[in-house]
Amino acid sequence: MAKNVLTQPLSEPLGGAKTAKVHIDVGDGNLTIDSLTGGEPVLANGMLQYLESQELPIRSVDTSNGQATLTLKARRGKQSWLRLPWAACNGATTWQVHLNPDVIADINAHSNGGNIRLDLASLQVNRLAVDNGGGNIDVALPEHAANLDVMAKTGGGGVSIAIGSLASSNRIEAASGAGNVVIHLPGSLAARIHATSGMGKVIIDPCFSQIDKTTFQSPGYDHAANRVEITAKSGAGNVTVRTKVAENHI
Repeated sequence: MAKNVLTQPLSEPLGGAKTAKVHIDVGDGNLTIDSLTGGEPVLANGMLQYLESQELPIRSVDTSNGQATLTLKARRGKQSWLRLPWAACNGATTWQVHLNPDVIADINAHSNGGNIRLDLASLQVNRLAVDNGGGNIDVALPEHAANLDVMAKTGGGGVSIAIGSLASSNRIEAASGAGNVVIHLPGSLAARIHATSGMGKVIIDPCFSQIDKTTFQSPGYDHAANRVEITAKSGAGNVTVRTKVAENHI
């Protein structure tokens, strides 16, 4: 039996924060994170859905010495919602969180099985950890990012990561237990790629030279100013690394 979905508005004060640790656990639901666009003087706003059988989501913000810690966590209901076969990899509820682009963020995001979509292109991020029990993960990283560490893993869904054009010394790890893993790279960005799949194919853009069985690399990678190191793996799906130059010719 379907349950009514309720909505709680989200608006958290900036409090003079310059950096923020953001911890979001959406439970079984879907999650979208992107940038504020209206110049609002807040740390974050948006909306959080929850089922009528659940209590209100947990929300807290602590700010000290210019650093905020924002925590958003779904509460469990009295009983789990019924997930129909055709609704796999999709949650019963959706959270939309818009972060302040002037605040440097360290983001941790989790879902037990809903879809996670992170459009971080206009944000400042120095660390990203995304964990999903079984849903899909779709990430657009910041256009300008230096020394960014990214971990994105899911139990059974797909993982797609688009890397910004001016990445410098970024480290990306993407993994799926059974789904496809796809990395989109700017054609001008040097990369070293470690790619493996247990049962699927490994498909790497031919502009990268193969160093050994699982490693591929751009010419001049060791001396490139803008470069990224990628580890991509899947237990059963395909692992694909594409450059945007190649994609534009498809």
